[in-house]
Amino acid sequence: MGRWEPNARGRLQKAALELYAERGFDATTVAEIAARAGLTERTFFRHFADKREVLFGGSQAMEEHLVKATVSALAQEPGPGPVEAITAALAEMADELFVGEHRSLARHRHAVITAHPELRERELIKMASLAAAVAGALREHGISEPGASLAAEAGTAIFKVAFERWVSAPGDRPLSAFIHETAATLKSVTGS
Repeated sequence: MGRWEPNARGRLQKAALELYAERGFDATTVAEIAARAGLTERTFFRHFADKREVLFGGSQAMEEHLVKATVSALAQEPGPGPVEAITAALAEMADELFVGEHRSLARHRHAVITAHPELRERELIKMASLAAAVAGALREHGISEPGASLAAEAGTAIFKVAFERWVSAPGDRPLSAFIHETAATLKSVTGS
């Protein structure tokens, strides 16, 4: 395939995840990823700074989507509480970004990250950035501290637990169902 063919970024991600599963993250090179995708190394570097970015490249888009959906949920009448708004935003994001073949890719990605401490650390940084962005949106919409930070951290915990359950569950239940269940469990264990 030539480099001008569509979805080079998606092909590179898929090739990288396949190779990480076959050979391991550390043993896989950028050249091998590009070759598997039928592209050049130069094309790889147009889309990703390094082979780790294949795993984390969509973080900014996910953060922007979640903040926008949270703000939208807060604007609903009657206004939901901050955790309810974040839960609705997480479910909306999941239904848009984690569908179709994304479950299989998410499973591979999760396995690679779980197996490497430096990647787990990067994942934690990503989740902290997500919580900070959501907390900022909550503050901008009148939720004072520490409520904004607590709600954002609770939302991050809901997503993390729901995601872990989703990638390991058999079947094809959507991530949004796990998000709603996890939020309900959090509500019951906190007595709220």
